[in-house]
Amino acid sequence: MENYIVSARKYRPTTFDSVVGQLSITSTLKNAIKSEHLAQAFLFCGPRGVGKTTCARILAKTINCSNVSDKIEPCNECESCKSFDEGRSLNIQELDGASNNSVEDIRNLIDQVSFAPQLGSHKIYILDEVHMLSSSAFNAFLKTLEEPPKHAIFILATTEKHKIIPTILSRCQIFDFNRIKINDISSHLAGIAKMEKVAAEEDGLNIIAQKADGALRDALSMFDQIISFSGGTITYKDVVENLNILDYDYYFKVTNSILSNNIGDSLLLFNEVLNNGFDGHNFINGLAEHIRNLLVCQDASTIVLLEAGATIKDKYLAQAKASNTSQLIHFLNITTKSDTQYKASKNQRLLVEVMLMELCSIDSQMAEKKKS
Repeated sequence: MENYIVSARKYRPTTFDSVVGQLSITSTLKNAIKSEHLAQAFLFCGPRGVGKTTCARILAKTINCSNVSDKIEPCNECESCKSFDEGRSLNIQELDGASNNSVEDIRNLIDQVSFAPQLGSHKIYILDEVHMLSSSAFNAFLKTLEEPPKHAIFILATTEKHKIIPTILSRCQIFDFNRIKINDISSHLAGIAKMEKVAAEEDGLNIIAQKADGALRDALSMFDQIISFSGGTITYKDVVENLNILDYDYYFKVTNSILSNNIGDSLLLFNEVLNNGFDGHNFINGLAEHIRNLLVCQDASTIVLLEAGATIKDKYLAQAKASNTSQLIHFLNITTKSDTQYKASKNQRLLVEVMLMELCSIDSQMAEKKKS
C-alpha cells in the first residue's frame, strides 16, 4: 500500500512566494535577507494554521543557503538546502516548547549555541509553541536571547503571544500573522484540486474556506476529508453533508417566509432544521449572518464584502432586491437580541419560535405604528 501524505504536508510551502495570505511578512523577511539586516531573534505569532512554522523554516533555510536566488528564495541545490530538506541539517534545529519547557532544556540549548556552524553562516533555532516555556525557563533564556553569538539566530513561534513575558517580547522582532482570507484559501484549494485532478465546485471550496476560519491547515484537512467521503469529487452538497453545515437554502427559505409574513412556513422550516440535528443557537447565528449578507448586498459598493461563491452570491443579490435596508436592520436587531438571550433561556425552542414570529410580524407592526 502506497504511503499517503496529507495535503497539509504534501503542499506545504517551501518558498516565500508560495506562502498564502502573508505577503507583507514574507516581503519584509526577504528584504531583511537581501539587505543583511537580520534580527538576532524573531517572534512569529498568530492563530493556528496560518504559516508561522512554515515561514520560520523557509527563513532558516534561506539564511543558510549558499546560492540565494534573485527573488531571495533558497536554491534547493546547495549542500545546506539539501541537508535541510533531508532532515539532517546540524545548523537548523527545531524544538517544541511544549516538550522542552524546563530550565534544564533551555540550559542545554544555551550550551549548543556557543558552537559555530559547520556549514553555512548561521545556526538557527526554531522554538515552536514558545509560550509553553515555564517562567524560570524564560528567565534563563533572557541573556542569550539579548546577546547571542553572531552566528546564532532564534525564531520563536506562538499562538498565544499574551503568555510571553514582556522582557522576551522586547528582545524580539515581532511579526503578527493574520487569519487567511476566505478567497485566498478557496483559490489555493482550487489549485490543489487541479493538481490532484479532483473535480471541485467553487461553492463547495468556499464553504470549506469559511469553515476553516482563517486557518489554511484546517481547510486542507477538511479538503482531504471530503475527497475521502466523496471518492474524488468535491460538491457543495457533499461539503454541507460531511461537515454538518446548515445549508444556505434553509436561510433563503426562512427569509422568504419572513418577507412574505408567513409564520407557519418559518416554524415548519425551523422544525426541519431541528430534526436534522442542528442546534437552535447555530440557526440564530446563521440567520443573523444571512441577514448581514443581504444588508451588504443593498449597496453596490459593499458587495465586495460578501464572501460567497458565484452561484450563492446571485441568490443573495436577488433576495436583497426583495427587501429594504430599514427592514433588514430590524431583522438583525431581533436576531441579535435572541442570540444574547439563548443560553439563559429555559425553553430555547420557544425562544427561537417567538423570534421567527416577531420577524414575520414586523411589517404589520410598522404599519400599525404609522397609523397611530
